[in-house]
Amino acid sequence: MRHSTARLVATSIRLSDLQFPASQVHVPRVRVLFVHLDNLLHFAKVDRDGKVDGYVAAVLPDELVLLFLREGELVSAGAITPLGRLVLPVTQALSHIRQESERGELTFVDAPFEQVAWMYQSCAAPAEPRTLETDRPESLFPTLQKEQYSGVVELISNGRVNYVRLEDGKFTGGYFAGLVEDMPVARHIGQLFARDSQGNPPELAAALFAPIDEIPPQASVELFRIYREQFWAISNVADREAGGEAMKHVHRLRDLVAKLHPALGVIGAPPDRETTPVVATERELTLALAEWAGQLLEHIEIVAPGSAPDILREATAEQRFVLQRAGFYERLPWTVNW
Repeated sequence: MRHSTARLVATSIRLSDLQFPASQVHVPRVRVLFVHLDNLLHFAKVDRDGKVDGYVAAVLPDELVLLFLREGELVSAGAITPLGRLVLPVTQALSHIRQESERGELTFVDAPFEQVAWMYQSCAAPAEPRTLETDRPESLFPTLQKEQYSGVVELISNGRVNYVRLEDGKFTGGYFAGLVEDMPVARHIGQLFARDSQGNPPELAAALFAPIDEIPPQASVELFRIYREQFWAISNVADREAGGEAMKHVHRLRDLVAKLHPALGVIGAPPDRETTPVVATERELTLALAEWAGQLLEHIEIVAPGSAPDILREATAEQRFVLQRAGFYERLPWTVNW
């Protein structure tokens, strides 16, 4: 297989050479074609040995896709591309991997969740490149110490990705690719800057970002489907109660609210239209639907006073427990009696 020539932005480091820290390797790097991706993710979700924190790293021709796992659950995804880093909708990330099954390669490993969260944050923030001194790249950490920097330093050396946590410039911990057992961390970091036997310097890249300890879990495809059904159920019942006068408000308010809540553009799309995946949490879906429903029903109340609770009760009865758990009704000014 021809290896990808895609490189980390503004560096000479190939994405295909990136190696992240790992506690245990479940699936060594192998062509995607030889792995049943759905079975792998199912194993991570249900098998005791697979219900761990970790990640799947898929090297594709034009990007490196990362799937982030919390106790075996696929909670989010990200991508590193020659143009930068970003968080991907899970469905889009899986689609990218499947589309490149013949040319892509992946690995599945365990890792401490703090590290997984930092890997996510390096895509979400995204990590801000830090220029290294050409003649003295090892001066990076003394400089950060003088600056009393607090955050995570991502240091890549010949593809090995290392995460160093600093507080006021002082080392407090980290995760390191290729760290030899019992080797002092300081020595390992020093070797990242070392020249090879021919005197050639390593390919280096450094970036900074703020640490996090949680990953916002993306809403599932099923949850998007439920909220989309609820959007149109509320629209249709409201339109009936308003004598066919509600739909003009449905579309106008959808477009207006979607400017602040982009997820509404997906759950408010016509049922027969395919949508572009977006990154959204359950909370963001709930906020979007509640904001839109509240404004719509305020208009309906003008035409049909007192109808809002009845519309909500009829339109959302089948999914009321899902919406109650998400706090949907609490965000509306009406009380729905079941």
